Amino acid sequence: MPLAHLASRLDVAVGQQSRTGRKRANGDAIGIRVPTGGPLTAKGIVAVIADGVSAAEAGHEASHIAVSAFLSDYYSTHDTWSVETSASKVLEALNRWLYGQGQQFLSPGQGYATTFNALVLKSSSAWVFHVGDSRVYRLRDDELEQITRDHSLAVGPRQRLLSRALGIDLRLEVDCHRLGLCAGDLFVLATDGVHEWLATREWRELLGSAAQAPASDLDPLCGALLDRALENGSDDNLSIQLIRVEQPGDPRAEDVLAGVAARPFPPPLAPGHIIDGWKVVAPLQATSRSEVYLVEHTDDGQRAVLKAPSAHFEDDPAYIERFLMEAWVGSRIASAHVARVIRSADSRFLYHLVEYVPGPNLAQLLRERTCLAVVDAQNIALQVISGLRAFHRRDVLHQDLKPDNIIYSDEAVKIVDFGSCHVAGVSEIGARLNRQRTLGTRDYCAPEYVLDSPISPRSDQFSLGVLLYELLTGRHPFGPGYASCTAEADFAQLRYTPSYRLNPLVPVWLDGAIQRAVAINPDERYPALSELAQDIRRPNPALESGRAPLPGGARPLHLWRGLALLLALTNLITLIALSR
Repeated sequence: MPLAHLASRLDVAVGQQSRTGRKRANGDAIGIRVPTGGPLTAKGIVAVIADGVSAAEAGHEASHIAVSAFLSDYYSTHDTWSVETSASKVLEALNRWLYGQGQQFLSPGQGYATTFNALVLKSSSAWVFHVGDSRVYRLRDDELEQITRDHSLAVGPRQRLLSRALGIDLRLEVDCHRLGLCAGDLFVLATDGVHEWLATREWRELLGSAAQAPASDLDPLCGALLDRALENGSDDNLSIQLIRVEQPGDPRAEDVLAGVAARPFPPPLAPGHIIDGWKVVAPLQATSRSEVYLVEHTDDGQRAVLKAPSAHFEDDPAYIERFLMEAWVGSRIASAHVARVIRSADSRFLYHLVEYVPGPNLAQLLRERTCLAVVDAQNIALQVISGLRAFHRRDVLHQDLKPDNIIYSDEAVKIVDFGSCHVAGVSEIGARLNRQRTLGTRDYCAPEYVLDSPISPRSDQFSLGVLLYELLTGRHPFGPGYASCTAEADFAQLRYTPSYRLNPLVPVWLDGAIQRAVAINPDERYPALSELAQDIRRPNPALESGRAPLPGGARPLHLWRGLALLLALTNLITLIALSR
């Protein structure tokens, strides 16, 4: 984990047991992983329980594969991904594999099938992923709460038919719950061979002492719960897990401050100065938030861009954390259309290096040309989409897409500046810093940032739509009033100006694509950037009818036909006059 100041303090005590019970073989499977260091901070602690479907020919194999594969693959997912994204991707792949293996059996959906529950504890939150009829409970302040809902139907006394399980269908629907953590919380994961045979009073009786019991007592407590279920007549396999939160994972304030102050800001730099083997060639940009230089390595002459934090923020932990995040994000995004962060040896100072891309940014290009040719604007937008998709595949939002942050070069169009990025996996890690939510440039930010509504890849899509509109017209699609909107009523009064009214060379279908991308309501935008790219690349007949009538009600086709007829009549009259 790159941000050392976010190192998790999450601490738990665990216990688990699984027994065959009165059956011949144990179709249940359980597993708990408590990592340390970076994996603990980025991914958290995971407990998994699965109960192979008894009617399935390979239910036993399915449950054991599900537990071992999830514990392995979840920790192999990108550290930028959120818990929900990581778990969902793993479960989708696991479900497809189990379903495919099950096709060797004669009965559809009855091959490799298992119930599945996973509990993920990360920072100060818990996530529960649930399919089937195994259960997850939480005991807090002597109140036992069932978190999950059984995916089964009663077909007789103590007989139930599963409506959901891993491996029975290609389409998988997983329940996901997110809960806050408190010290002393006790989570219980149990298969139906346990929970179907214990009354609520018995749960409370046996779990009552668990909150204060030594960690070594949790395994015997699991055994006592299984013993009671057997005494009550359980005829199934029995499995249970207990996870008690000793301390949630929020970093302490002093850890945060010490971590972000680990490296000092570089001294003021000027041409000729050398820092860690990089010689300053020329200053490129200086703002209130950062200083940017063109540098050259003294050994091989490699050129790069060095970005240093502004001295104005030496005592601002939130700013420093975001500066650290910028290099970390850039090093994890691989695309020909995203500027590459250069990995260098550890430095005594706080700065980062990005590949040098010769060429103007789009803001400079617009100042020179006012607006671009349609084909050039299309080409730029398609390359930016390719770069954005690389961010979104990592569960990262750029959040500051604008002309200043896109370099136009002979090699490729490249997105730069990752200082405003939202990283789903990191945002789940608690930190006692005053983090900003709206970080981008106001004219390009989607309305949801101002309205404090949920953000998504469609928020970046809005910024891209505004950018493409500006490349074609030199204007904002909603005019200068957009920047002053602060409430839903303000946004509702905005009116989109078709781009072809400002630039008659813009095709109707291209304007239709832009209008959808910049819809005020994010639900009305494209569900995927690939669909927007398709509508930018070629005409979509559904977008052809958007052009408003010209003054006087004339349509372009009618106008040209009228002019052609008038010209023909004029030529005829001229010929008649000359023949006399």
